Amino acid sequence: MQRPGQFSLLSIAVPAFGPSVLFFLGEGAVLPVVALSARDLGASVAVAALTVTLVGLGSLLFNLPASYLTLRFGERWAIVGAQLAGAVALVLAALAQELWQLVPALVVLGMSGSVTGLARQKYLTEAVPVDYRARALSTLGGVSRIGIFIGPFLGAAAIQFWGLRGAYWLGAVVLAGASVVALWMRDLAVDDGDGPRAPEPRLAQVAAGHWRVLTTVGLGVLFVAAVRQSRQVVIPLWADHLGLDATTAALVYGIAGGMDLLLFYPGGRTMDTRGRLAVAVPSMTLMGLSLIAMPWTGTFWPFLAASCALGMGNGIGSGMVMTLGADFSPSPGRAQFLGLWRLMADAGTTAGPVLLSAVTAALGLGAGVAASGGLGLAAAAVLAWAVPRAQRRQAGGA
Repeated sequence: MQRPGQFSLLSIAVPAFGPSVLFFLGEGAVLPVVALSARDLGASVAVAALTVTLVGLGSLLFNLPASYLTLRFGERWAIVGAQLAGAVALVLAALAQELWQLVPALVVLGMSGSVTGLARQKYLTEAVPVDYRARALSTLGGVSRIGIFIGPFLGAAAIQFWGLRGAYWLGAVVLAGASVVALWMRDLAVDDGDGPRAPEPRLAQVAAGHWRVLTTVGLGVLFVAAVRQSRQVVIPLWADHLGLDATTAALVYGIAGGMDLLLFYPGGRTMDTRGRLAVAVPSMTLMGLSLIAMPWTGTFWPFLAASCALGMGNGIGSGMVMTLGADFSPSPGRAQFLGLWRLMADAGTTAGPVLLSAVTAALGLGAGVAASGGLGLAAAAVLAWAVPRAQRRQAGGA
């Protein structure tokens, strides 16, 4: 590992961030056309909407196997294999003639993302000095947002030339390119000391040894992920509730996304210089209050302001979940711990829209949005209480 005085994020930009930004460019090109592809293959509207969740389901189910693959083959080869698997999955999606052929391809794409994300997180945790850790992981979160933001525009261009399946072919080419970038990158030397490396513990041992962190800080992380995923649903739904047309709704969503993209690096720098809670608590408080305020907006401009505040809260917290996971991850046992950590986050990603849907069905959309906001405030409270205690236990154990 390089010492802080010798380190620059630019020195690892291509190997650390190149495969990730390419992966998310490819995924971003594909995600907007998944439901349309399912409809073309004969799915009902409800089933087509469900197919969009298959990528997230694949990621959720594969977090723990991803930790094993990363440990077994190393970060570089795990990423190469994951990107190639994702490229093959997109080729199969492009060639699908029946819905049952599309479904497994989307699940495999999610699995590919799970391996890529975990391997990148582990790589940066070990390769970057702790004084730069939050900036590195926030940048990793930022480049994923950039890929998801730009990808749909590239996919739209591909559709213009080659039809709906062109987005899948573009995604396959981009992911294949990402595997080449990962294949030729040089591993960074990690300082393991002069003694022999301790044997890797089993997953169950890591879970048992770190159950307090996983059930306290991990609960806060689950809430964070739930609020973040709900945010992506809330803006278009409330725009529709206000009677705004699709173009205006997309504009608001894009502006909020732009606020998100502008703030990922300042948020990471603040975490490095002033501590994790200096970003985690304001981020979730701002998101929570923005969601609670949104049902009170009845016209375009207040709605836009609430959406921008929501984007700002999400932006400053970019990389927050990965940074906390890196901070509490043990060595040996880091890959196993990060697999469990990402499982908690993905569980929240799945649970957030479910909570929104359940409360909306029972009490109306305004109550559902406000409930998501309450979850954001709960996330801030849990992290403010749990993180200092977990840090003190970790310091005492060290």
